[in-house]
Amino acid sequence: MSTSFYVIQGTVDGGREVVSSLPTTAGPWGPDSQHGSPPAALMARAIERLEPGPERVIGRFTMELLGPVPVGPLSVEAEVTRPGRNVELCEASLYDETRGRAVARAAAWRFPVSNQGPRPEGAPPSHSPADGEHHDRPGSWSGGYLDAVEWRWVKGAVIEPGPAVVWMRPDVDLVDGETMSPVQRLLACVDSASGVSAQLDPADWGFLNTELTVHLLRPPVGAWICLDAETILGSGSVGLATSAVYDEQSLVARTAQSLLVARR
Repeated sequence: MSTSFYVIQGTVDGGREVVSSLPTTAGPWGPDSQHGSPPAALMARAIERLEPGPERVIGRFTMELLGPVPVGPLSVEAEVTRPGRNVELCEASLYDETRGRAVARAAAWRFPVSNQGPRPEGAPPSHSPADGEHHDRPGSWSGGYLDAVEWRWVKGAVIEPGPAVVWMRPDVDLVDGETMSPVQRLLACVDSASGVSAQLDPADWGFLNTELTVHLLRPPVGAWICLDAETILGSGSVGLATSAVYDEQSLVARTAQSLLVARR
């Protein structure tokens, strides 16, 4: 098992940072395309590394998946597209270096850092990672990302259709030799909500998300992230996966994913 999702290789013309994608990024559908969580975290890292100014925190992050993200060489860049005294809008793009095209984009609103909010922090969840159980992944799903994360199931299981609650902890770094920021760690987990709460047998159905939207109340504290996830299916090809996201202190974020639902 590799010790990270990506390894930095350098830069290309225009200043884009080039990374090698390791097998740990591979999604459950096969070894050649990535799970959505590592690319989300990688673009958040690019946004967090923009030119320093007033200290900011990401309050909303939206990733658009333009196609499969290959397990191969990628490049990433970010910029501030709407600067502001109080809030700013930043955007990041992820490129497939082999084919020379964009495969994902992200937009993030950044807010001032403050601990002077109008209400105290909410209550902690009624369970912890120690209360969860390990379950093997489905035999029809590939390893890669799934094996690079520690899973502790409190309610449901990936092989049981319906809502589920799971604690997650990436066992590898995002980038080799770097410690993940709290927001990077959260984004390295939350694209999993659609799989955690799957309503359909993945051997018979595909339910791929086209996007991920995360509204954050604050950065998480500690190593573990909890997803309390649910998937709702419509009568056609559209599904919706949502989750409430916790650390061991309280609610941290809410997420939503639009799903393309199709028989395999």
